Amino acid sequence: MTAAQPRRAAGWWRGERGSVTAEAVLIAPVLVMLLVFVAVVVHRGVDARLRLDDAAHQAARAASLQRTPTAAVTAAEATAISALARAGLVCRDAAVSTTTSASPGRTVVVSVRCTVDFGQALVLGVPGSRTLSATASEVVDTYRSQPTGGA
Repeated sequence: MTAAQPRRAAGWWRGERGSVTAEAVLIAPVLVMLLVFVAVVVHRGVDARLRLDDAAHQAARAASLQRTPTAAVTAAEATAISALARAGLVCRDAAVSTTTSASPGRTVVVSVRCTVDFGQALVLGVPGSRTLSATASEVVDTYRSQPTGGA
């Protein structure tokens, strides 16, 4: 290696000064947009999960207020479907299952399953829909009145 070679190498490095800044300026907006798109997809998933949990809780509460198992199942289904519609959650194939004996002190368990459409998130390669489920339970009030035998 001669004395001229280190000087040429040092000159080359000086000639590249500022190129990292230019590259960072060019790539930063792309990275910020990618971060925003990922945040939107994550927010949609979390929001759908929270709304589904709320619908299951509302359905369980409505079922726990009924006096018969049949009325509890009907109230749970109606409440879950209306809660999902009010929340603005676009569900394909919403299903509600209720387990109860409607006896005071027992537990009502409601499971809501919903295929959620993520819509515009397809730009990122995210699947267009995902099946989510939520389960909630409520205790039937011990001191509520019992159904009448035949009035």
